[in-house]
Amino acid sequence: MSTAPDLHALLDDGFEPESCSVLVIGCGNILRGDDAVGPILIRHLWERGVPDAVRMVDGGTAGMDVAFQMRGAERVVIVDASSTGAEPGTIFRVPGEELADLPPIDGLHTHSFRWDHALSFSRWLLGPGCPTDVTVFLIEAATLTPGAELSASVRTAMEQVAVLIRDEFFPDEILDLPHEVEVTSGGYLRISAAMAGEYFPGDACGLALARDDQGGDQLLLVPLQSTANGGQLLKQRNSAGDRVLLVRETLSDDLPVGQHRTRWDDERGALVVDLEPKERPPDGRER
Repeated sequence: MSTAPDLHALLDDGFEPESCSVLVIGCGNILRGDDAVGPILIRHLWERGVPDAVRMVDGGTAGMDVAFQMRGAERVVIVDASSTGAEPGTIFRVPGEELADLPPIDGLHTHSFRWDHALSFSRWLLGPGCPTDVTVFLIEAATLTPGAELSASVRTAMEQVAVLIRDEFFPDEILDLPHEVEVTSGGYLRISAAMAGEYFPGDACGLALARDDQGGDQLLLVPLQSTANGGQLLKQRNSAGDRVLLVRETLSDDLPVGQHRTRWDDERGALVVDLEPKERPPDGRER
């Protein structure tokens, strides 16, 4: 008497599943206020640059397809909204023992696909092929009102989780950002796509000049959400996503053409471009 094959065996088409180092899944309903935090975080990470070894899934639209996406993933990170009564914006990292002892699938619906649904369904469907290295982040919602935007507290928490995911789970190559920008003879600042995605996701920034302790000139680039806040637009320069920013009016007529080192300054909330100090003749007068 033959027995029915396990469900996961029916998925075996003879080909190895497409592998990835990290799979990031954002669960939630994009139309219900803070419940959209998972899918919005996926877009937020994607806009800032994702390594080839990382796969991103919007669980709000992929629904039960999330289970198939887990095939071949070495590590899985799931982000969803929570509603526990805690302070809005509170970030929870679900303990491993809770992930290991999930209840049976109950109330599964493609329009309310939560993190626990994603894991339970994947284990049922994939069997031993389901990844075991799984991390879940939950962000406490402030409002689930249909049509509402993310609340300020949840957006701030989402950005914190995005940084944590990049730092802890992304391969090192995405974090190895260039440390130089270029001032051109035409008065533009050239910024790489990786640097623009990391520091200026809104493609806008404010400009200011400052002096360091040794009297050297510095150009401060302050990230803004949009040019509506009075900043300047970082224009896309090529298909790779590199950006250019007009700085001629901020800098002196004697443009410091060439490559310049940069560093992020937490206190000032700005990317600092170190400009070489001008050469001075022995009499102290500028040339």
